[in-house]
Amino acid sequence: MSLLSELNTLLGDLHIPVETGVFTGKAPETYVVITPLTDTFALYAGDDPQYEVQEARLSLFSQGNYRPLKRQIEKALLAAGITITDRRYIEHENDSGYHHLAIDAAAHYTLEV
Repeated sequence: MSLLSELNTLLGDLHIPVETGVFTGKAPETYVVITPLTDTFALYAGDDPQYEVQEARLSLFSQGNYRPLKRQIEKALLAAGITITDRRYIEHENDSGYHHLAIDAAAHYTLEV
């Protein structure tokens, strides 16, 4: 399992259009772009890594009121056991009319050697 696949499933269950990296095609009124941030071996037991920590940014773009959807996404992340490491309003893009909000998420997975 990977964080990217979990996020894609989670957002699909919320009926939010999602892309990884960049949105392709004509963008809908509301969508999320997932950008992988890090894959690290931050947690060790002895000298061997036991867990892989994966982090990704969910960039929420909405031409309407983004706040209810932000809360829905946050609740779904937390219910799935995914840690929210940062949330911030980036900007209102005047040329496109989108509000841009970033939610950074992290999860750890048992490393299978």
